[in-house]
Amino acid sequence: MSSNVGLSTPRGSGTSGYVQRNMSLLKPRDNAAPYPKDWEQMKHHQRQPDKEILEHEQRREIEVKVFELRDKLEEEGVDEDDIDDQCDSLRKKLENERKQGKDFGPNARRLKQHQVHDLAKAKIEESERLRKALGISADYEEGSHWRKQEERLRESLVGREKEPPARPTREVEDESD
Repeated sequence: MSSNVGLSTPRGSGTSGYVQRNMSLLKPRDNAAPYPKDWEQMKHHQRQPDKEILEHEQRREIEVKVFELRDKLEEEGVDEDDIDDQCDSLRKKLENERKQGKDFGPNARRLKQHQVHDLAKAKIEESERLRKALGISADYEEGSHWRKQEERLRESLVGREKEPPARPTREVEDESD
């Protein structure tokens, strides 16, 4: 045994004498609140895609298409100058299409898990389509309906307090029976 931990000898104890940490011990955590004090932290913030990475992916796709054309033309035995001319014209054509805003990105259904910026862009576009389909305004704030409802309730309570209280009318019973 080392450093006076555990039994001096395991004889007669019914154990092997092996000492291990108590994993069931719950250590006290920080005295922080279990919920954030700032409501803004609780709101869901959608991940914004990095435009530079998306642009790089688009340019990479253009270069892949150009390289595929070059490979095909080299297999066919076309002259090197003609290959360069055709590749340059294809590159310029695809670059102009990209600048005009034609969508070069992969189909959202075919995205892989590692394409996080493409996924984020697709998710934002999907959310925007859904928002328009449901007729939700662009400046909608989560929970604003409840705030409006509370304001209406307060206004009605303030309005009741300003009005003089109505006297209850008692029905006078006829005691002439």
